[in-house]
Amino acid sequence: MATKLTIFIFFLVIMQISLADAYQNNATRISDAPAPQPSASSNYSNMHGITQGSLRPQECGPRCSARCSRTQYKKPCLFFCHKCCAKCLCVPPGTYGNKQVCPCYNNWKTKRGGPKCP
Repeated sequence: MATKLTIFIFFLVIMQISLADAYQNNATRISDAPAPQPSASSNYSNMHGITQGSLRPQECGPRCSARCSRTQYKKPCLFFCHKCCAKCLCVPPGTYGNKQVCPCYNNWKTKRGGPKCP
């Protein structure tokens, strides 16, 4: 009985060593694989509407709706967003901030010096 137990433990140790070695080899192969690069068309779609002058006037509506979707002051937000988009032809991504990607949108100020564009 003791020899069967010894053989069984020896078998388990060998299996554990071989599995650990196989895992190490697989992890090395995965890390050596090159990362997928974004295609030019996906890069264009990510930047479309964000950089200054990249929108057409008819594209301002959906962009401003998304920009103003989380505010409690929807009507003034949409009004000024449409006004800014008509002038700058861009709307920053997200619902707040990110104005640095559209300098015109960021630099247009009110008479008091506050931001004109939401």
